Amino acid sequence: MSEKRLIVIGGGLAGSEAAWQAAQRGVEVTLIEMRPEKMTPAHRTGLLAELVCSNSLGSNLPDRAPGLLKEELRRLRSLIVRCADACAVPAGDALAVGREAFSECVTETIVHHPRITLLRREVESLPKEGIIVVATGPLTSEPLAQEIAALAGEEHLFFYDAMAPIVTLDSIDMSKVFRGARYGRGEGDYINCPMTREEYDRFVEALLSAETIPLREFERGDKRFFEACLPIEVLAARGHEALAFGPLKPVGLIDPRTGERPYAVVQLRQDNLAGTLYNLVGFQTNLKWSEQKRVFSLIPGLERAEWVRFGQMHRNTYLNAPRLLEPTMRWRRPEEGRSLYFAGQIVGTEGYIGSTASGLVAGLNAAREVLGKPPLVFPYETMIGALMRYVTHASPENFQPMKPNFGLLPPLERTKRRRRERNAAYAERALAALEAFLAASGALEDVVETR
Repeated sequence: MSEKRLIVIGGGLAGSEAAWQAAQRGVEVTLIEMRPEKMTPAHRTGLLAELVCSNSLGSNLPDRAPGLLKEELRRLRSLIVRCADACAVPAGDALAVGREAFSECVTETIVHHPRITLLRREVESLPKEGIIVVATGPLTSEPLAQEIAALAGEEHLFFYDAMAPIVTLDSIDMSKVFRGARYGRGEGDYINCPMTREEYDRFVEALLSAETIPLREFERGDKRFFEACLPIEVLAARGHEALAFGPLKPVGLIDPRTGERPYAVVQLRQDNLAGTLYNLVGFQTNLKWSEQKRVFSLIPGLERAEWVRFGQMHRNTYLNAPRLLEPTMRWRRPEEGRSLYFAGQIVGTEGYIGSTASGLVAGLNAAREVLGKPPLVFPYETMIGALMRYVTHASPENFQPMKPNFGLLPPLERTKRRRRERNAAYAERALAALEAFLAASGALEDVVETR
């Protein structure tokens, strides 16, 4: 491990960012991407950082969580955000890009970097020695996925993503709900949204009439899809009372306001350490996002809920990061002769910008290990630090991928009543914390700009 060379596997957003960050710090990098030699079902080109879904990277406003994360990445000299800014197309307050121009920008920059060697081939097994960043994304090839599963333990690598919707605590109408666990166990661990028979009937009817997201061809053809986690709308279609006897069962719950058991109950479970986010238990779904907002707003207490993430189900190879990774994106378990880092959607950072952020953290820290420098953990007051903390400190039993949102940040010392003011205060604190961290750590002092 004496040679100053880093291996990065995967040329998506995270892998490209990781390679760039390391190379900018004087480290020789080998970036390996299997396309176009072997294509995935979702990609169409051999370009690096190809955007396979939307061409939007989300809000550019600093008082929006994705916008704050972008601003942090700009200050950290992100290649992905630099190319996105250069290839931006009109999109209001969002940062949208011309797809081909953006991917060509990233590809050309990587190819012409004097310290990056780009190899085009499939990696079927991890190198046995060296410092390696694995950023192979949600469509990791089967041989490599099998090796990662063996390394992690089969129970800690997931192939299908069933993410429940998440709401902010302060947007729940607490006058319509009550805290408590079944049979009085726990100390108000769950927030319970009770339903009358009429409210339940209305909810089920709306659920059955809602539009779903069409599955992609490779998802429809895979027999494992939906096998382990049935969508709530599919369960509801099996019988009008199926939900009342399933995830919405009221057994063991008494509404303290009425002294009676509700007809049905939707339970919300705490989703982050700060207790500012709650997910809807058992609400894995394939409904369109607009339909989720319409239907789930019928749940008592959630009429005006702020949805920080809607539910979704799709093919998505990802690790149980809280069990396996440190906030530096380094593999927790000792590996003789090698150090492993993971980045991108495979660690549970959802979305283009979230994936880019974990790529930056992995690339930066892998480079520091090559150079014999101590690792860096970003402050939790920053969005990048809070996101890395979430994916490495969330409950391992209930871990699901997460996009950047203000609910991940520590509470403000002085609470702001208006959401816009609160978000602006979060952003101001985050950027101040980042600047102080950069000044104290010298994280950018060894960066040499290369055009």
